[in-house]
Parts: sequence; C-alpha cells; structure tokens
Amino acid sequence: MIDLHSTTAQNLDFLYLVNLLDADLAFRDGDDHTFYAQYNKVDQIRHCLVAYENSHPVGCGAFRHVDNNTVEIKRMFVEISSRNKGIATKILSGLEGWASEMNYIYCILETGFKQPEAIDFYLKCGYHRIPNYGHYVGVNNSICFSKVI
Repeated sequence: MIDLHSTTAQNLDFLYLVNLLDADLAFRDGDDHTFYAQYNKVDQIRHCLVAYENSHPVGCGAFRHVDNNTVEIKRMFVEISSRNKGIATKILSGLEGWASEMNYIYCILETGFKQPEAIDFYLKCGYHRIPNYGHYVGVNNSICFSKVI
C-alpha cells in the first residue's frame, strides 16, 4: 500500500529522495548538470509530498508558487525498485489536487530530453508541451509542459 504524506522541503525523507534524484540527474545531464542544479534547490519549495511503501520513503514531488494562477512541479522522483506501480501518478495527482485546493489553475514543469520516461509520463498525465519558460528559454535539452488543473 502506498501512503502519501504532505510535508516541507526540510523533511528528512524528502531530502533523502532528492539526493537520489540529484545523483540520477548528474549522471544523465553530464556537463549540463551544474546549470540545472542551480534551479533545483529546495529552499524555494514549501509544498512537498513523500510516498511511503511499507513505511519506507519511495517517491516524492513538490510544487512552488510561480504566480497567482500557476505552480511549478518540481523534484518528481520514484526509486528505481518502486517504479511501474503507479506511485508517480499518485504523487503528481496529489500535487495537482493540493495546488487546485489552493486556487491555482495551472501546473507547469520542465524536464529534459535525456529523461524520455518523464516526457512520456507527463504526456500520459495530460500535460501539453509549451515553449520553454524562465531559465529554460533557449536551453536545447529542456522541454516544458503545462496542464490546467
């Protein structure tokens, strides 16, 4: 059974999972990792979810305020051994619901072309490609998405 817990970016289980995510991204992004890492710090994140399977943290996700209508989905990750169980879908759906309860209308996010499973996942979850926004404008490895929640 998967349990979702809302928390903050100071939660030790969230930080544990973010460290695993960062290690994976460092490998995938190679020389580009330093650029992306500067935009993935958790100090601007106030709303996080951690997924637990048998009391073990196996996945996480978060969102940060962009403007009065929009949040940015950040730090989505599921441990390799727990993938393909619907955990990421539960986390993303939970984040979207939480943001909607706070009267946000849109979720936006950025991922990289070196993460094809993430691209497929977001498309499957109803996200649509948009022009790169913010720091990602002109970044060839980035692909951005949006969804009305």
